[in-house]
Amino acid sequence: MTIFDVMKNAILAGYGVQEKMKEFIDDLVKKGELSESQGAKMAKEWMDRADKTTEDMTKGISETISKSLDRINFATREDMEKIQKAIEGLSARVKNLEAAQAAPSSADVRMPGDSCEE
Repeated sequence: MTIFDVMKNAILAGYGVQEKMKEFIDDLVKKGELSESQGAKMAKEWMDRADKTTEDMTKGISETISKSLDRINFATREDMEKIQKAIEGLSARVKNLEAAQAAPSSADVRMPGDSCEE
């Protein structure tokens, strides 16, 4: 099971718990054990806590993944962009050098009657 499977299952479980909590509060309201305003307040408090917990969990997982990737020393998107720019620059330089070598210079051109000695 990958970390993504764990995250997916945790999120799905969270949604299931949310539904059960709503049903539980609705049942309490129907039985008269809670007023509608108390039920709404309880639901809001629970939702706020659940949102905070989800944010904290997401932040923790993101930090753990980032630290793990740093330890593994994978190239980042920024690293890859720098490498791509360097390759493009080097390719342009190679192309210019090849073009310069292919073009005859005035020193290479000999006129009839010119001697090889200078």
